[in-house]
Amino acid sequence: MLAFQTLYEVDISSHRPAEVLERLTGELNLDGAVAGYASELVAGVARHRGEIDELIARFAPAWPVGQMAAIDRNVLRLGIFEAVYNSTTIPVGVALNEAVELAKRYGSEDSARFVNGVLGRVVAEHAQDHRPPNHQPGDVAG
Repeated sequence: MLAFQTLYEVDISSHRPAEVLERLTGELNLDGAVAGYASELVAGVARHRGEIDELIARFAPAWPVGQMAAIDRNVLRLGIFEAVYNSTTIPVGVALNEAVELAKRYGSEDSARFVNGVLGRVVAEHAQDHRPPNHQPGDVAG
C-alpha cells in the first residue's frame, strides 16, 4: 500500500519519491523494513516505467495511459512490476491479488475488473518468464 500511495502521489503531483516515502512512512508509523521494500518497488517501477506503460497501452488500448484514472494507472504499474519484473521476490498470483485488492479499495466500481483483466493478459503473455529454469513446455508443475 505504501508503494502504491507513493506512486500515486508522485504521478499526480510530481513530488520526489524519496520525500513522499519518508513523509508517508512517518505519518503511518511504519518500520524501516516496510519503507525499504516500498522504496525498492517504487524504484523498480521508475526504472521500468517506459516498458510498463507500453504494456498497459498494448493491453488496454481503449484507455490511453495518460488519460487513464491515476489510481488504475498506478495500480497497474505496480502490479506489472511485481508480476513481470519482480516475480522472484513475490509470487505472480500474490502480485495479482494485491493489485486487485488495491483497485477495489481505492478505485472506482469497475477498477478491480479492469485491473484484473489487464494484468491477466500481461501475465499470460509473460508466463514463460515465470517458469523454473529447467521447465519444459509439456511439463506439469508440481
